Amino acid sequence: MSKRLRSSEVCADCSGPDPSWASVNRGTFICDECCGVHRSLGRHVSQVRHLKHAPWPPTLLQMVETLYNNGANSIWEHSLLDPASVMSGRRKANPQDKVHPNKAEFIRAKYQMLAFVHRLPCRDDDSVTAKDLSKQLHSSVRTGNLETCLRLLSLGAQANFFHPEKGNTPLHVASKAGQILQAELLAVYGADPGTQDSSGKTPVDYARQGGHHELAERLVEIQYELTDRLAFYLCGRKPDHKNGQHFIIPQMADSSLDLSELAKAAKKKLQSLSNHLFEELAMDVYDEVDRRETDAVWLATQNHSTLVTETTVVPFLPVNPEYSSTRNQGRQKLARFNAHEFATLVIDILSDAKRRQQGSPLSGSKDNVELILKTISNQHSVESQDNDQPDYDSVASDEDTDLEATASKANRQKSLDSDLSDGPVTVQEFMEVKNALVASEAKIQQLMKASRLEKQNSTPESDYDNTPNDTDLDDTGSGRKGRQRSVVWQGDGSVPDTAEPHAAPSPLLPSTEDVIRKTEQITKNIQELLRAAQENKHDSYIPCSERIHVAVTEMAALFPKKPKSDTVRTSLRLLTSSAYRLQSECKKTLPGDPGPPTDIQLVTQQVIQCAYDIAKAAKQLVTITTKENNN
Repeated sequence: MSKRLRSSEVCADCSGPDPSWASVNRGTFICDECCGVHRSLGRHVSQVRHLKHAPWPPTLLQMVETLYNNGANSIWEHSLLDPASVMSGRRKANPQDKVHPNKAEFIRAKYQMLAFVHRLPCRDDDSVTAKDLSKQLHSSVRTGNLETCLRLLSLGAQANFFHPEKGNTPLHVASKAGQILQAELLAVYGADPGTQDSSGKTPVDYARQGGHHELAERLVEIQYELTDRLAFYLCGRKPDHKNGQHFIIPQMADSSLDLSELAKAAKKKLQSLSNHLFEELAMDVYDEVDRRETDAVWLATQNHSTLVTETTVVPFLPVNPEYSSTRNQGRQKLARFNAHEFATLVIDILSDAKRRQQGSPLSGSKDNVELILKTISNQHSVESQDNDQPDYDSVASDEDTDLEATASKANRQKSLDSDLSDGPVTVQEFMEVKNALVASEAKIQQLMKASRLEKQNSTPESDYDNTPNDTDLDDTGSGRKGRQRSVVWQGDGSVPDTAEPHAAPSPLLPSTEDVIRKTEQITKNIQELLRAAQENKHDSYIPCSERIHVAVTEMAALFPKKPKSDTVRTSLRLLTSSAYRLQSECKKTLPGDPGPPTDIQLVTQQVIQCAYDIAKAAKQLVTITTKENNN
C-alpha cells in the first residue's frame, strides 16, 4: 500500500526528515539509519515495516499513523521532556549523530531498556500493579484513545488479560464496541482473536453480532496471520478467508525427488512435536521470514552507497532474552538455510499447521519434503553435542554480525552446503572482498597480460557451467513458454557434478589474483542489479542477470574440472546454481509469462537473495584460494 509522507513528519528517534519505516508496536516512524538499529534489536523489541514497499493491512497502517500523530513517541521519551533531563546532559539523538555509538545507544536505551518511560510509584506487589494496569486497559479499549492504551501496555498491562469479574479479555471489549484500531493494537501486543470468554464466544463472534463486519474479517485474518505470512512469502498469495479457505500450501517443483532417510526422519520429528513446541518453531520461522523479507526491502530501497557504509543487513535473528539459549541458537541457525531448504521447511510447517487445526491423524505423506531441520527441532540431543562450540555469539548485535566468522566454528559438524549458503552476505563481508580487491589492484594490472597469454595457450573447461539454455528451460517448465511449477525456482538448487568419473581430482587452484579479478567483475554486476532493483527498473533484471552469469562462468572456468577440495567444489556449485536460479527468477519479469500474475515485489526479493548467494560463494572462493595459495 502506498504511503504519502507529509513533509512535517520526522524520525521519532533522531528527528531526521522523511522517515520511510515504521515501528509498528511502538507507533513511530523512523529513518533508514535508525531502522537498522531497530532491526538489530529483534522483533520482540521493535517490529519494523517499510511504509511504501511492504504490504499493509489498511487498518494496521491507520493504527500506526494515529499513534504517531497523537504523540506516541512521548511515551517512550517521557523523562526526556522534563527540563531536568537537559540539565543532567541526557538528550535524544539528532540526524548528524553517528549511527554507532550515538544513535544505537540512544535507541537501545529508549526501546530495550525503556529508560525514559514514565515509571509508576514502586509497590511491594508487582503482580497487583500489572493486574490494575490490565484492568485499566480492559476498560480503555472501548474508546478510541489509542495512546492511552499504548501507555498502559508500555507499563506492563497484558493484552490477553482475562478479567475475572467481566469474564472476557480486552479484545472482546474492543470488538463489541467496534474499535478496529484498538483491536489492531491489542493484536500487535499478542491478543488472541480465538480466545473464548466465559460464555464461549470469541472476539470474532462479538464483532459479527455488532454488525462490525470489517472488524470481524480483519480479526479472522489476524487469527491466521502466521500461516498467511508464510504462504505469501513463497507464492505471493493469501487464502480467501471469506469463503472458508484458511490455508494455502504451495508446491515445490521436482516432486519426483525421493525422500531421503534424513528427510523422512525430519518430517516425522516435526509431526511428533507437541503443539507447544510446534507453535514455537512456527513462530521462529515466521520471524525468519520477516527478517528475510525486510532484508530484501532494505537492500532494494537503499542508495547504492550504503553498501559500503557502516549500515548493514541483519544476517540472523537477534537474541530474545525471554527464550532459552537453545531456542535462540536454533533461531539463528534458520539463517543458514538456503532459499530452497527454507522453502521446504515453510511448506511442511504450513502442511502440519493445517493438519493440526483440522485434527487429522498422522498418515504416510507422499508430499515432496526435503526438510533439513537439523538441530532446529532437536531441542535436546544435537544441541548438547556442540554447545561447546556455539554457531553464533550469545548476543547478536548490529556491531558484531559477521555470520560467517561465527558459523565457521562448527564447520566440522555441519554440511558444506549450509555453511556456504547461509543467507544474505553482510556489508562487512562485502567490504572484505572490496578491501582485497583494492590491495591487489596494482598486482592485478601487472598480471593481466600474463593471464591472457596463459588463457590463449590453454583455456580450461569447466563442468560447473550447467546453466540450461532457453530451450532447456522451456523443456523443464521454468522458461518463458513453460509452465510455472515452482514457487521459488525449478530444480533442487544444485548443479550435478558431470566430470568424468575416472578423472583424477586436481589439487591445482587458480591464482588468487585471477579469482579476485573475476570476483570484482561479479561484484560490479551485482551492484548494477541492486541499483536496478532500487530504482524499480525491472526490465534491467534480465540483462543484469546475463552479465552476472557470464562473469560467474568465467570465474568457474578458472578452476579445475574436478577440484580435490570438497569446499571448492561446493562453493562452485553454489556459485553457478545461484547464477542460473537468478536468470530463472529474472525471466519472470517478461510480459506474457503464463501462470499466475507476476508479483514483482516477490520476484525482486528472490532476485536479491540469489544475487547475494552468488556474492557469498564468490567471497568463499577468494578466501579459499588465498588460504591455499599462501600455504
